[in-house]
Amino acid sequence: MSNINLSNEFRPEVTILSNDFIDHYMPSANGTFVKVYLYLLRFNGSSEELSISHIAEKLDETEKDILRALRYWEEKQLLSLSKEDSGNITGITILNPVIQKAQDQKTTPPENTQEFHRPKYSDAQIAKLKELGDVQFLLNAVERYLDRLLRPSDIQLVLYLYEGLEFSSDLILHLYDYCISMNKKNASYIESVALSWAKQGIDTVEKAEHASMLYNTGYQAVNRAFGLNRMPGDAEKEFILCWLNTYKFEIPLITEACKRALLGAGKPDFKYANGILESWYRHGVKTLKDVEVLDIEHAKRSSVAASREPKKVGRTPSINKFNAFPQRQYTEEDFLNLERQLLNKGN
Repeated sequence: MSNINLSNEFRPEVTILSNDFIDHYMPSANGTFVKVYLYLLRFNGSSEELSISHIAEKLDETEKDILRALRYWEEKQLLSLSKEDSGNITGITILNPVIQKAQDQKTTPPENTQEFHRPKYSDAQIAKLKELGDVQFLLNAVERYLDRLLRPSDIQLVLYLYEGLEFSSDLILHLYDYCISMNKKNASYIESVALSWAKQGIDTVEKAEHASMLYNTGYQAVNRAFGLNRMPGDAEKEFILCWLNTYKFEIPLITEACKRALLGAGKPDFKYANGILESWYRHGVKTLKDVEVLDIEHAKRSSVAASREPKKVGRTPSINKFNAFPQRQYTEEDFLNLERQLLNKGN
């Protein structure tokens, strides 16, 4: 690849990492992306030649990972990339994180997620990409999968999968085979599955097959626990994927949470189940044994709290203005003296 010119809006004498980057950008980025950004800061002002292959070699990462990182920071508006018509990067401008702070706070997606933006390829770009053997092969193969001539939207999607998401040819063909096996041929559905795979880091056919098997097992278990007989909706799919891929819970734990949610809400409630699983995740629960320990600890805390509450024994006399003062205790001698006084008054 050709060399890249690197420029910067600010030129410190040493490598400076903004606190705004640490506070607002770094937490939601993966390690490779952070490495690339830090290296660009360090490289600024160096006399060494810079290229994608150079960065990949220095950081012990693949060139695809470097390109993903650059696009990620460009989307976050921390970098500005200059490109040739062919798409090769010719320049990088490091933008000031302080300027972007307010906007970042509004647009940063939740942790462990990444936003993807599909470009619209021009006729010139399509023609250029079609010159690549893999692309032309893919377009012909997808046309056979769909059993019809490709529409413009189909071509745009295939190019995006190959050039944008950087899916391999094998993974793209597996994607179409998977979707068509479920009788789903429309481009929007295929793209949604592809984006889901990209967010999960699925970049091989083996990972895709494993994820599909795991998801199918998961949603079947959830359906049984909730007593449902239907495919989950989009929001429900997100919950299931979170439980499987983010929390990395085993099926028995997910099933137990769904059963408890059903008992608590009296109906299938994915949000209720997610609240339970989120709590277990925070407490480091990994197995049903861990849940039992957590339940026992909760029961003990509840028991201690109940024992500390004041106990009411019998009837507590009411207090008013007539008995609010201390009551005098009379002895037998007091009664005898009172009796003598009464007798003397009678004489």
